[in-house]
Amino acid sequence: MKKDIHPKYHQDTKVTCVCGNEFTTGSTREEIKVELCHMCHPFYTGKQKLVDTARRVEKFQEKIAKTTAAAQTRKGKKAKKAKAAKSDK
Repeated sequence: MKKDIHPKYHQDTKVTCVCGNEFTTGSTREEIKVELCHMCHPFYTGKQKLVDTARRVEKFQEKIAKTTAAAQTRKGKKAKKAKAAKSDK
């Protein structure tokens, strides 16, 4: 193994999250700052945070509601074929 080409490994690297949580781990950096950790990530907490300034989520939900309402009033192909076969008799 060559000397002086590998970075120095720190056993007690301090990881600081935006939420205030701090823990230690091993890394080549002395200090790490992160935006999400296991204490504030929605996957682990079960809380969903949506930041939607352009109303994209609401617009999508309205679009889906209109589509499902329109689909309930339409008849399917099988119903149309059955009605056409019935009227041909």
